[in-house]
Parts: sequence; structure tokens; C-alpha cells
Amino acid sequence: MEKLVVTGKNRLSGEVFISGAKNAVVAIIPAAIIAEGISIIENLPCIEDVTSFIKTLEDLGIKCNLLNENTLKIDSTKIKSSIAINDDVTKIRASYYLMGALIGRFKKVEVALPGGCNFGSRPIDQHIRGFKALGIDVVVENNIVKLDGTNLKGANIYLDMVSVGATINIMLAAVLAKGVTVIENAAKEPHVVDTANFLNMLGAKVTGAGTDVIRITGVEKLHGGEYTIIPDQIEAGTYMIAAAISGGDVIVRNIIPKHMDSLVAKLIEMGCEIEEGDDFIRVKSDGNLNATNVKTMVYPGFPTDLQPQMTTLLSVAKGTSSLTENVWENRFQYVEELKKLGANISLDGRVATINGIDYFESGEVRATDLRAGAAMILAGLRSKGKIVISNTKYIDRGYEKVEYKLKSLGADIKRINE
Repeated sequence: MEKLVVTGKNRLSGEVFISGAKNAVVAIIPAAIIAEGISIIENLPCIEDVTSFIKTLEDLGIKCNLLNENTLKIDSTKIKSSIAINDDVTKIRASYYLMGALIGRFKKVEVALPGGCNFGSRPIDQHIRGFKALGIDVVVENNIVKLDGTNLKGANIYLDMVSVGATINIMLAAVLAKGVTVIENAAKEPHVVDTANFLNMLGAKVTGAGTDVIRITGVEKLHGGEYTIIPDQIEAGTYMIAAAISGGDVIVRNIIPKHMDSLVAKLIEMGCEIEEGDDFIRVKSDGNLNATNVKTMVYPGFPTDLQPQMTTLLSVAKGTSSLTENVWENRFQYVEELKKLGANISLDGRVATINGIDYFESGEVRATDLRAGAAMILAGLRSKGKIVISNTKYIDRGYEKVEYKLKSLGADIKRINE
């Protein structure tokens, strides 16, 4: 079993370059299925979710070639199957995007229900409601979703709650639908915009992405093209928090600073110095952090995918902080792991109350999900000794070369096999 060992008290300094956005690439790779041509995707993050998606596409008869470790060529002209029910599908949370991507080309589709991180129940009811509004028949049997898009047509769809997954999936299904589709109360996250931009590059007609109303005018087919994925907002935020928790001085490069506004505001409240440029943010901290209160929200609010990392940072801030999780119903599983390391956290439903300590204790913990794994690494950076992290498979799902990047900043981190 692979484990990560992090030894604390090293002040991080230097520069780190951010990879392509995980949350964008897991939508854009399936979106390439819709194109009747060759798509070349650049700034591809080298992560396990991408590897699993490539295997899934190859099982469908799609040719995938890595031109280099960060550039993927997808040739979907001779796709053979619309049934995606293998083990790789069930490993990926975002495998549900295969439903929207396949339905326009094949009309009849079968996709296994998604896996990925295990916090929350991950309901896809909003996806299904959207599909049904588009005239798609949906049946769920034995963890397999069967769709019939023979009568695929545009529709006006109002999402009962803001959902990134449903927004993107409906958008994918609608690009080849007859007529116009309008999604109201749509998600506004950067990766929603990135997916829409990719589809438009392929010949789709999507407007309004980044607002709460998205309009899709159906077209007959999509062609291929080349596209560069946006930088990863969550990876960038994780390294910014790493600088803060270690009392470091780190320049985080290849980012879109506007995407980081909500985190920057909280880091300033906590006493960090922030410098912004066109494509970088510099975070300086003396390690003496102030308590603050955080509430996760849909974009442009504080991202839920930075919640575990932020809880870890608040755990070493002076005073009492609170963190309210407004997006997922069960995203505090990792708190028990932090408490093993001496964190003083109490939970009441969706609210964590955090009383600051100076340093985490040494110990062994496990990553309960992707972002919780990042939180354990951050705790290691601020530990009195060593923290050993198991379940590293979660971390590898979403962070490219995490040991290499942290080592380049001066962290003491290594991967071991036991």
C-alpha cells in the first residue's frame, strides 16, 4: 500500500506552476465524444481521473493518444459503442457526463452510475429531470442508467438547485438537440464556462455560460479542434493555503487570479500578505494566523472543494473559527482524521467550530476523499513531526505530481510502499 509521509515545520518558498483544471478536463474529455472529428486537448492534468477516462473512451472504440504528458488527441470518428459500464466508469465521479455526451450521437445509451469521492450521496436527480425535459427516456436499473434520446429536443429547464454536474450534462445533451434549450439557475463555475467554450470551439452554439441563464441552440453536428484547458482553481487554492499554513512565501503561477477572489479575501482576513499579477498570486505568511468564519457557496462564493483544506488552516489559527458547508451534506468525514492529530473541532450538522492549536501532532491518518487527502498533507506541513497518510489513490485522482511540486517549495514529503 502506498502512503505519503510529510514531516512538518519546513517553511515553503519559491514558485509552483498550476496544472490544468481537473473539474474542467473531466467534462471536456467526454464532450470530445460529441465531435465527429479529432480533438486535441492541451494543458491536460496528469491525474488518475484522466487515465480512467482515457481507458473508458478506448473501450468505446475511440482512439486516444497522448502526444505528450499534457496533450491528448481524441479521435471519435469511429466510435463503436454507447455502453459505458466498465470498472473505470465506476471509479470516476464525473463519468455521468458520458450520458449527455453520448445521447446526441447514439440516441440509446447505457452508463454505470458514478463513483469517485464518497462524501454525500451524489444524487443525479437534477440530471435526470433535465434529460426528461429534453425528451429523453431515463430508466435506472442495477446502478446502470439507460437513456433513449430518440425524441431529443430543446426545452426550458429550471434547476431546483444550482448544480455544476447537471448544468454541464444538460448542456452536453442539448448541443445536438433540435431547437433551443434554456437552462435557468445554471451553475456559474469556471469549469462550466470552460466546457461551454470547448463546445463552441467544436461548432456548438452556447451562450450565457458564467451567468445563471445558459442558452443552447442545437446544431446538426460538431467538428474537431484544438483547445487549452484553464488552470486548476482548486489546486491553486491548495498551494496558496500551503504557503499560509507553513508560514511561507510562495508564488502560485499559471492561474486566473479572479477565480481565487473568495480565498484571497479569507487569507487577507487571516493575516496573509497577497500580491496579484496577471497570471500569478504571491502568498506571504509568518504562520501567525487569525481566526475567521467561512461559508462555502456556489461560484463566485468560497468553493466547497477548498473546504477541507481551509478547515485545516483554521485549525492552526489563533482563536475560534467556524466553517459552514452549504453545498454538500456530508463533507466533514475527514474531521475525525484531523482530530487524531490534535485538532480541536466540533461538528453540529453542516457547521464546524474550530478552536486553534499551534501545531498538529504526529500520527497516521487516511484520505477519506480527494480534497480531504490534500487537507492531511497540509496538516503535515504544520506538524510537530511526521504525518503518514494512507488512501493516496484519492489524492492522485486530482493532484498532478503533488510530491514533486511540494518538494520544489521545500516541503519534506515522500511516498513509501508498505
